[in-house]
Amino acid sequence: MFNNIGLPGLLLIAVVVLVLFGRGKVSTLMGEVGKGITAFKKGVSEGTAELDAAKAETAKDVTPAEKDKV
Repeated sequence: MFNNIGLPGLLLIAVVVLVLFGRGKVSTLMGEVGKGITAFKKGVSEGTAELDAAKAETAKDVTPAEKDKV
């Protein structure tokens, strides 16, 4: 559907958005989008770290104790 918009079409869309919402509103919206992306990346990295910690917890030393050695 959007395969053939091209640069002139994107510029026209950008101008229409600026006219409708104004520069301040658009910059505020883009700032919020940036904060959302940053929060998402932070959440993903924390989740990955949590999963790695859980894997490390379950993969502890499995060597037999002294009493189990033959």
